[in-house]
Amino acid sequence: MKPTSDASFLVENLPASSRSLRVACVTETYPPEVNGVAITLARIVAGLHQRHHDVQLIRPRRDALDVAGGTMRFNEVLMRGMPIPNYPDLKMGMPAKPALIRLWTLQRPDVVHIATEGPLGWSALQAAIKLRLPVTSDFRTNFHAYSKHYGAGWLRRPIVAYLRKFHNRTHFTMVPTEALKRELAAEGFQRLSVVARGVDTSRFSPARRDAALRESWGVQADDLVMLYVGRLAAEKNLQTLVTAYAAVRAIDARAKLVVVGDGPMRKTLEERCPGAVFAGQRRDDDLLVHYASADLFVFPSLTETFGNSTIEAMASGLPVVAFDHAAASQLIEPGVHGLLAPYADDAAFVEHVRALAADAALRRAMSVQARARVMGLDWREVVGQFESMLVQAVRQVQIEGVSGALPLRATV
Repeated sequence: MKPTSDASFLVENLPASSRSLRVACVTETYPPEVNGVAITLARIVAGLHQRHHDVQLIRPRRDALDVAGGTMRFNEVLMRGMPIPNYPDLKMGMPAKPALIRLWTLQRPDVVHIATEGPLGWSALQAAIKLRLPVTSDFRTNFHAYSKHYGAGWLRRPIVAYLRKFHNRTHFTMVPTEALKRELAAEGFQRLSVVARGVDTSRFSPARRDAALRESWGVQADDLVMLYVGRLAAEKNLQTLVTAYAAVRAIDARAKLVVVGDGPMRKTLEERCPGAVFAGQRRDDDLLVHYASADLFVFPSLTETFGNSTIEAMASGLPVVAFDHAAASQLIEPGVHGLLAPYADDAAFVEHVRALAADAALRRAMSVQARARVMGLDWREVVGQFESMLVQAVRQVQIEGVSGALPLRATV
């Protein structure tokens, strides 16, 4: 198959057997970018291939050297993009409705799936409606919750209104937890379905623990290593991480904080935590070893829709301290797999971190239970749920075609 670098050019139709779907996935982010949306979508794409579906991935071009990829059941279409403030490693897709209409008229997919709600996603939604294509979406990022962390809390209502209008024009919106489904339903979002997240427990494993890496961090075998994995940005509530680390150091001067990730707050955090290790972004096996070589996962974010790093840490045998929110709320039984603080109760969070830091025996017991808890989160089941939603959307449009119904209209 010949890949295409611009939607204005014709690309070969993806051959679809009677058992397969032609799926167009539209996203602002995809590996090698490192974030929950990119990593999850890559696993979904791989799973769809295993189920004999063909995937066309539409995303912004990262830079002048970015080249569209293509394999037997996968091709990329690169669109124009622009930098996102404070996120230099990501691009926001530009409006592209006419280009997508041309592309999908020549190469009609069976279903369109939109992973992100930026200008490119909106264009994809409009093009799909114009062509009467089935369309599904993901709710993966709490943009409305981010606004207060950047001095723009007043934007929450218009952001929610836009997101509601966007998702209510799709046939189904997939969310990762029942709690988020209830929250969005209360805001007027419709046709919500829970599609969970998975973790590869053969890769994320305590067996990857590396004594040499721990030694490079300046810790000995019995010293405590606290780990945070995620973006270093205001919406991650990292001041609470700083406070928790100081509280632990007050009772254990040898304790070490390891921070994996990057972002606009890195310099500030380095100044606030001079004894911590800032490892930057880590990928592939390197990331797996960092997880397994720690002793306690500390995750203070209050804005996650799920939090992939939570289940990755648990699979790596780490007890978790988090807020009673997102994946942690769904998976962690307090006292068994870790500890949960009431939502936004920073003082309780810090106290939980201090308590586990002081109890090595309890951490070891939780380590075993944490891994056991996520052993059943298989990506094959997650992809099966995702596939089911695509099939339902296709059938819904077939019914609309028979009945003469118009495409879905917005509910604001």
